[in-house]
Amino acid sequence: MGQGQSEEQGARNVSTGKQCSSLWKELSHELAARFARKCFTPLEIAHFKDVFRSLADEQDGIQYWKEETLWRFLVLPDALTPGPLVYQMATYLGAFPFPSLAPSILTIEALLKVVVVMTERYGRVLKNGKADRNKLLFRSLAVFDRRMSSVYEKPPKETMDALKEASNGNMGSAVVSPVSPVQTHTFPFPIDQPANDDDEEEDDDELALAALESLDAIEVFKHDQKADTKIHHAQIPVDNFRRLIMLLLVIAPLDAQESLSKHAQRLTDTRIEGLRRVADSILWSFTPEENAGIFYHSFNTIIPVSLPFMFDGFNPLFEHFLFSKNLDLNRHRRKSSASTSMSSPTIPSSALSEELDGPLEPLLPREGDILDLNVLSQLAFFLKGNNLFRRLRPLYLGSEAGFSMGSIEQKVFNWRAPSILLVAGTRLPTKPEGTQERAFAETLPPKRFLDGAAGNSSSGKVAFGAYLDVPWKQTHKEAMGGSSCLLFQLEPIHEVFRPSTLITDYATFTKSGIGFGSPAPRARPVSGLSTHRALGPVSLFLDESLEFGVFNHDSTGGGSFYPSPTRKTDWQDRFEIDSLEVWGCGGDEEAAKQRAAWAFEEREAAARKSIKFGKDIESDRALLEMAGLVGNHNASGGSMG
Repeated sequence: MGQGQSEEQGARNVSTGKQCSSLWKELSHELAARFARKCFTPLEIAHFKDVFRSLADEQDGIQYWKEETLWRFLVLPDALTPGPLVYQMATYLGAFPFPSLAPSILTIEALLKVVVVMTERYGRVLKNGKADRNKLLFRSLAVFDRRMSSVYEKPPKETMDALKEASNGNMGSAVVSPVSPVQTHTFPFPIDQPANDDDEEEDDDELALAALESLDAIEVFKHDQKADTKIHHAQIPVDNFRRLIMLLLVIAPLDAQESLSKHAQRLTDTRIEGLRRVADSILWSFTPEENAGIFYHSFNTIIPVSLPFMFDGFNPLFEHFLFSKNLDLNRHRRKSSASTSMSSPTIPSSALSEELDGPLEPLLPREGDILDLNVLSQLAFFLKGNNLFRRLRPLYLGSEAGFSMGSIEQKVFNWRAPSILLVAGTRLPTKPEGTQERAFAETLPPKRFLDGAAGNSSSGKVAFGAYLDVPWKQTHKEAMGGSSCLLFQLEPIHEVFRPSTLITDYATFTKSGIGFGSPAPRARPVSGLSTHRALGPVSLFLDESLEFGVFNHDSTGGGSFYPSPTRKTDWQDRFEIDSLEVWGCGGDEEAAKQRAAWAFEEREAAARKSIKFGKDIESDRALLEMAGLVGNHNASGGSMG
């Protein structure tokens, strides 16, 4: 009797599994249909269909894309070998919102869902879903072993049979038949296998929940989650993540419908070496020295704070699916023109494309000692790219203007827009060497923290910076800056320190140096108080000679910038300045305003020099001082009453 009950229970389980699998297929198909209707225009869908069909392979009546087809279409640079990684992500996202069905075959409906997620168009359907795909992207990259990066040159026969059978079902058509890709409900990879995770918090993917809520299918998703390994057990291999970061650095400046091939042409050996150095700095912010891979906790902690725009380059890259060169909308117009004027030659579509695809406009007017194309893309991971690419101007370059406070004041003041200060240097030894180093150390508090982490670098090189959201000025009494100011480290570990709204000592410019995150220095020393420079808990300070600098990180916080959410230790980097740059964020209008301000100051200076005094020189000078033209401008005038 027991054996009969067991067989009966097994049969019921198989039947339930088949019913769930069928329901999952139907819901996945319905979600793709809603995406097609609400997230794209009819013209975009027409272009998408043409792109897919023109490059698709076919097996047993099923059209699909191979790995090579995907990365060739996206023009991914061979030098970085990102193709298998992007394909792995696509096969996971194609199974959305059912993770246990991944990896999916890239049929037209699966690829449509990939484009929806990568371009963040899902918000038009998933009204209750967060506009945040980070968890979904982590899932698409995370593995337990290397088998998830396998290539489907030809899908397995059982998978194609399941697709073919589903395509004969009466489900309607979302984009074209066959229906969306689905696997039989098996567990091809360890990440999909059941585990005893009852002691952990529920790991519901919010985008998937929103998708199924729109379909009234929450219970189905919860049933599927029982077969989905918890996200906290997965990790992204370090090598995979490094390759992804390098790709994201290359595509960061990409515009809509701009070919990646022209950016890939810039990938010289020197550029690739620079990309790898920047990628390592970013990678080490996830503390890979402690783990074999990147876990979700650090991924979810660091990206919102230090890398909020890292994945933005995927948006224009996957927009290419919505533009087919085969659909020439000007063909009819040219044909009509040819019939009315036979002397006018018809311009081929390829020639028109070449005209439109002119040479790339430089992303920077010139490179500095610190800021190059790689660092520019690194900045775009936490500062919006539309404020950086083709919008930065070199205001001050220390290697050309000289390392002095006067040079910075002359070059940077009167810039009426935000600016970015970058400083690079070499760590000083723990025990000062030489007279100048000792003199600098004596201006700082005697108690100092240990040096910061070296990351993947043994050179002792460090690079820091600050984003100032207001014009520069002398700060005699109070600091300058607003709540959008940022303090950041670029090398050897990438990290952004966000501003506090409680303490607003964001930036200072005085005769004693340039500071970020420290209070303005006292004008006169007070008897009985320390004469050492006051450093904020999280602060950057450059001395008045612009020869030395110090970055201080007190993990207890309490200053103008919040401490690191991951490096919960106290550290301090004292360094000798090698390079110093200030770049203005703005265009021709801001530059014209700065030139006008300079011209006004020159005219005023010339006017003061050309003033001729009368016989009573003291009386004339007194009148000019009251008018504010000469003398002490800060003195208060007398009463007119």
